[in-house]
Amino acid sequence: MNTPLALVTGASMGIGEEFARQLAARSHNLVLVARDKARLDALAKELSDGHCVEVEVLPADLTDDAQLATVEARVLTVDLLVNNAGFGSFGNFYELDLDSEMRELKLNVGALMRLTHVAAGAMAERGRGGILNVSSLAGFQPGPLNATYSATKAFVTSFTQSVHEEMKGTGVAVSVLCPGFTRTGFQETASAPANDVPGFMWQLPPEVVKAGLDGVAKNKAIIVPGTVNRVLGTFSNMAPHALTRRISSEIMKRAQH
Repeated sequence: MNTPLALVTGASMGIGEEFARQLAARSHNLVLVARDKARLDALAKELSDGHCVEVEVLPADLTDDAQLATVEARVLTVDLLVNNAGFGSFGNFYELDLDSEMRELKLNVGALMRLTHVAAGAMAERGRGGILNVSSLAGFQPGPLNATYSATKAFVTSFTQSVHEEMKGTGVAVSVLCPGFTRTGFQETASAPANDVPGFMWQLPPEVVKAGLDGVAKNKAIIVPGTVNRVLGTFSNMAPHALTRRISSEIMKRAQH
């Protein structure tokens, strides 16, 4: 039996790096995609030495059309695509740099759509494969002070569930992973305050990634890791947006102080 091949975007740190580790431990060959070649090279050596798997490094900025096209071509032959690359921003939308916000949209939504489209078509022809798109619990409700990020994740969650339905009967699993607060350094990168978030609301990357990989293996449409997150997700879906956006706004404003 051939060794399965997985491609992970945003693989140089955080949840993406943990996906690479767990997939290597599950005997997958890997294609690692991120901008930081040095970090990818170090991770590739560690995983190939430790798990006897083949690890290919593919440095790319997925907001660059030419570099994204290179990754699209590589996706054609993979058995599992993990669309993890993304970033967030924090602040009043009108005060943020618009070019950066548009780049966020292009990465979080545009690149994910293109890679999903390529992978889904190739996998449907073969009658097998899996696509795991990483979203966020933030996409379950409006996100004042986090407007673009929350909106992109709302898109990813809705989009992926729709594609999941469309792919039924093809042999291709399509799932969306919606973690809550995860200790990855993401908040620091996004300049988002999180010091006041209670400890019980945080998860570690290993449990989030395991839930994602187990979920896509079962072709679950939506995966929300952790009991607390599932309760919060249910509340967000049932409560009026007028209420959830006010609650979200108050939480983010308090975290600033």
